[in-house]
Amino acid sequence: MLNLTKHSSYLIYNASLYFSSAVQKQYRDKYGQNEMIPVAANDVAFSAHAVLLTAISLFQIAIYDRGSQKISKIAYGILLVTWTTAATCFFVALHNHHWLWLISIFSGIQVCMTIIKYIPQAVMNFMRKSTEGWSIVNILLDFSGSIANYAQMSVQSIDQNSWVNFYGNIGKLLLSLVSLFFDILFMCQHYLLYPEKKRKLEGSPEPDNAKSSDRPLSENV
Repeated sequence: MLNLTKHSSYLIYNASLYFSSAVQKQYRDKYGQNEMIPVAANDVAFSAHAVLLTAISLFQIAIYDRGSQKISKIAYGILLVTWTTAATCFFVALHNHHWLWLISIFSGIQVCMTIIKYIPQAVMNFMRKSTEGWSIVNILLDFSGSIANYAQMSVQSIDQNSWVNFYGNIGKLLLSLVSLFFDILFMCQHYLLYPEKKRKLEGSPEPDNAKSSDRPLSENV
């Protein structure tokens, strides 16, 4: 649910800045008439793709057996505060027509959701002193995407001879910074602090001739 809120907020920001002439006018009035719009088609596609896949994942959670797992009250509270804030800002913007300000709020929401969604995993890895059962592949892909984001923004800025592309798209800038920070943290946890080899060395040695059939059933499940 938090991830859906994050990606939905980012989609609202990207789609509004990419498609809305009113938002684009307010952007150029603020940053300069000759400045390029910092959102490209690939940004909109990324957000739409993320919303779609997250929605599919939520649908699978709803129809498949999930045991005792359920959405926590804390998550419900975060969602309530987030969407109440968004609704309040919408009505303020509706009165004043401050659309650029409104979508900047949604951009800020997606950054906050990114921080909130990463913290529990980082804490859990620290408490368990292990990353076993958790895939590092998604983190490596996320890290590559963040680097590519900065490369894209840098090339665009050099081409336009202006760095407005960075501070005029602060949501994307902060999103990549936050993602890079946690990606590096997770990679340090996985490869340096709690590597699989270290866990095996710290565990009890098992005889070479031990067979799966000689172990208790609970170990073979």
